[in-house]
Amino acid sequence: MADQHRPLRQIARPFVADGPTGVSIRDRLKGLTGEDEKVLRLVGEHMGCLASRDLSRRCRDGLEHSTDTWAARKRDLTAQSSSRWAGSVTSHTHDQWGLSRRAQHQHLVSLGAGIRTIRHRLSLPVGEKGSRGKPGGYRSQHEWFQKTRRLAILEGRYEQVRAERDVGKVCVVRGSRRLLKQRHNLAAAGRTPQRWRSEWETSRWFLTADGESGKRFGNETIRVTPEGEISIKLPAPLAVLANGKHGRYVLTAKVTFPHRGEEWRDRTETNGAVAYRIHLNAPSGRWYLDASWTRRDLPIVPLSTLRAGGVTGVDTNADHLAAWLLDEYGNPVGAPRRFDYDLSGTASHRDAQLRHALTRLLHWARNVGVKAIAIEDLDFTDSKTREKHGRKKKFRQLISGIPTGKLRARLLSMCAEAGIGVIAVDPAYTSKWGAEHWQKPLSTPRRPAARHYAAAVAIGRRSLGHRIRRRTAPPPHHQSDGAGHRTVQARPSGRGSEEHRPHLPGPRTRSDGTECAANAVDQNTQDRSGRSAEHVQLMLSL
Repeated sequence: MADQHRPLRQIARPFVADGPTGVSIRDRLKGLTGEDEKVLRLVGEHMGCLASRDLSRRCRDGLEHSTDTWAARKRDLTAQSSSRWAGSVTSHTHDQWGLSRRAQHQHLVSLGAGIRTIRHRLSLPVGEKGSRGKPGGYRSQHEWFQKTRRLAILEGRYEQVRAERDVGKVCVVRGSRRLLKQRHNLAAAGRTPQRWRSEWETSRWFLTADGESGKRFGNETIRVTPEGEISIKLPAPLAVLANGKHGRYVLTAKVTFPHRGEEWRDRTETNGAVAYRIHLNAPSGRWYLDASWTRRDLPIVPLSTLRAGGVTGVDTNADHLAAWLLDEYGNPVGAPRRFDYDLSGTASHRDAQLRHALTRLLHWARNVGVKAIAIEDLDFTDSKTREKHGRKKKFRQLISGIPTGKLRARLLSMCAEAGIGVIAVDPAYTSKWGAEHWQKPLSTPRRPAARHYAAAVAIGRRSLGHRIRRRTAPPPHHQSDGAGHRTVQARPSGRGSEEHRPHLPGPRTRSDGTECAANAVDQNTQDRSGRSAEHVQLMLSL
């Protein structure tokens, strides 16, 4: 039982999560000739070199960046490519620099949290236990000494990162930092120098063009007709390779976009902005074309409408999703469901596992007829450090294994396509209170309810606006007035409407005399087990 005197955290209200604001589809470029691949490689290498130079200039500008410096960079790029290519390059450069800037800020926040935790634990005597949610002292003098050394290292890193942030210096790698680090140990990565070089150069190409509303088929740089014909506006130095009008090169391959093809075709026919990206998968040697656009005027479904037909409460775990169907009154219906996934292996395998689990979840939710899925608004940004959890390595691995970001993005996009809303709830105390109030009532001799299923019920009830604490049966008539008083039901205005039940023995009904009139009958004179010890001794003496 948790400490009853610990103040409860403020619980945020549930809200309807916003759906995805963009759409991205992909199709393979089949039937490319040798000349097509040669042109694509030359354009990608040329524009990738210009993108690297532009990013380098943007990083050197730092906080001194202005519209004048941006215009100067774009003019230099236009002379070596075109105005639209230059616009796409500078736009992606700004996005990449801003992403690195935000990552730098988060790194600084993480370092500051670790420094504060270590300083707090170092200030306590060795072996002292923690209290009120704060960690205690270190277990031994040796560990205390090692943490003083780590504190010095973290403080040095903090000062270095803060100095870089103050001057606007960021660390950016075009081509992914993962590939860059693999160069130092190719044997462990399972790559030869030639294969690594091929992947590294391919990842640094730039074949991306932003869309333009009102232009022909929504993009003038990489133009794709509704019939699937692809033409590229070649940069100025490569214009001699054009096989079409106005310095354009038309590829022999055509695309159809089996997924969302009709939506993409409708957008291109109305000249809506569509951004395209051509890229090569170096290990397989296959070329792909990605099309993406922004979705606007999305329908907003109110929370009351999503609650009308009940919800599906989902508890997120490191290896599965635990789900239970709840009606609009917060009562569990039917049997719980478990959707497993395996997050080991490559990134593509993990992504496929998540998509498969979410697909099964959405199919089940659609079959039972609910309009919304309730899930916790999880964020473990500040909960993965070893400074906070000490030697709990397995617990840190468990938290790190829960795919919060990937799951949230996938769930929102897939629910938007399935026509199912997502209700995000505060994750505070859902596992504790779910296990305390729902695990035992939902268990049967043949089917004991797991803690995760009880947490799913708690999440669903919170999304419906109900308290997690369940209503229990009233006491017998001889222990209460008319069997109408709920023994453990908190008052609507009470502070403890969602908290642990009191474990201290005491009066369980209104007949304890605290709210009675002066002429109320003394309950100690009745035959009940809760009489005071003093009154029992007095009766024995008589």
